[in-house]
Amino acid sequence: MEQELYKKILIATDGSANTRRAVKYGIELARVAGADVCAVYVLDTSVFASMPMDAAWESMYELLRVEGNEALKYVEDKGEQSGILVKGVVLDGHPAHEIVDYANENEIDLIVMGTLGKTGLDRILLGSVASTVAHTSTIPVMIIRGTGDEGAAD
Repeated sequence: MEQELYKKILIATDGSANTRRAVKYGIELARVAGADVCAVYVLDTSVFASMPMDAAWESMYELLRVEGNEALKYVEDKGEQSGILVKGVVLDGHPAHEIVDYANENEIDLIVMGTLGKTGLDRILLGSVASTVAHTSTIPVMIIRGTGDEGAAD
């Protein structure tokens, strides 16, 4: 009997409408393959590196953490609709490195992620994250392009 190709799939999300298509593909692939899903949101702490630790920093950090939890809840809800249990985790650090490290440490068989972020510069940055993950991961990476009408994917 052949060994299953995908037992654990990591879906990376930034919570944007543009990553919803990647979530949809990742959940459907997990359903077909009978795989478990880990959803990962990386709180990019590099943007805070030059800022002094104060109440404003902590307040912004908490807002981003709440955004991360909402992004993971979206993936969990989509998984539940398809009968897939999703384990969500918020990580801190550089997104590409955290995604690759988490995948390696948790025996992930496939990383699924989108190319586009929220708007403007975020799109370039997430594209850069996807590119970095694809070039540095020894685990297969499936990159799902956004189409511009991701709201219709719901």
